[in-house]
Amino acid sequence: MKHLNKLTLVVFTAALFFLGACSQQGEVTLNDEVSDEALVQIYNLGFSNNGVLRSEGGYIVEGDIFISDERLHEVPSRVLLRVGEEEQYRTSNTVTTNGGRNITIFAPVGGRNGYSAGMIAGLDLAIARYNALNLDITFSRVSSSTGANIVMTRLSKRDESRGVLGSAGFPTNGNPYGEIKMSGVLESSYGLSTAGIATIIGHEMGHCVGFRHTDYFNRAISCGGSASNEGASTVGAIHIPGTPTGANPNTDLSWMLACTDGGDRPFTGNDVIALQWMYQNNF
Repeated sequence: MKHLNKLTLVVFTAALFFLGACSQQGEVTLNDEVSDEALVQIYNLGFSNNGVLRSEGGYIVEGDIFISDERLHEVPSRVLLRVGEEEQYRTSNTVTTNGGRNITIFAPVGGRNGYSAGMIAGLDLAIARYNALNLDITFSRVSSSTGANIVMTRLSKRDESRGVLGSAGFPTNGNPYGEIKMSGVLESSYGLSTAGIATIIGHEMGHCVGFRHTDYFNRAISCGGSASNEGASTVGAIHIPGTPTGANPNTDLSWMLACTDGGDRPFTGNDVIALQWMYQNNF
């Protein structure tokens, strides 16, 4: 999604980041494409303005979150920034289920802007992983974008060429975020397996229904480098009861950690606790 554990892909000797927009580790200087005004606005919204990427229709921040041009000009509400020490986090925006809600996802198949069979298999596996948990939300893949709750679209060639793997946003008005942008070269350029692709798509789906990064309070836990708190922002970063303190990618490879090596990350026990707390008759 959006960044899980900072490990190394042997072929590329570079880590993959969940960017909800995932990207390759490596110094890519793109801030000169982002105005100082935009950086200030991003900061005022409560997000980190380090490593901001200009993308179609907006910006990718924190390697994982998409902010539209329209939202960039919102007047921020009071932002409560805090350093977290617990493991699982949600936004204040969640999906209204009324006891049961199916979220439909459309992804184009084949053609210039469509996805390969391997990518679709990864999406189907991500959907199956959520549906196996008997939550108040389920997912299904549909054959038309008309009326779909989430549409999966190809990232621009520009974003793909600079290592972005995917991007997504957070729920609004009780509805899931409506778009997941995914790279179409996860197989051809990175050699990811179906399970690895499912992990990245599942991460982005997690953002769409209201999950923050497991290590939002210190991205260095999974990404390496200097300690960096993503901030609560206007969407919040609220600890989910029942999950332990201290994100540890060596023992608990959460699907929502900020950085990944592109490998398989099925739901951990703590992930399941978080998902069930969020979406078993709580909202």
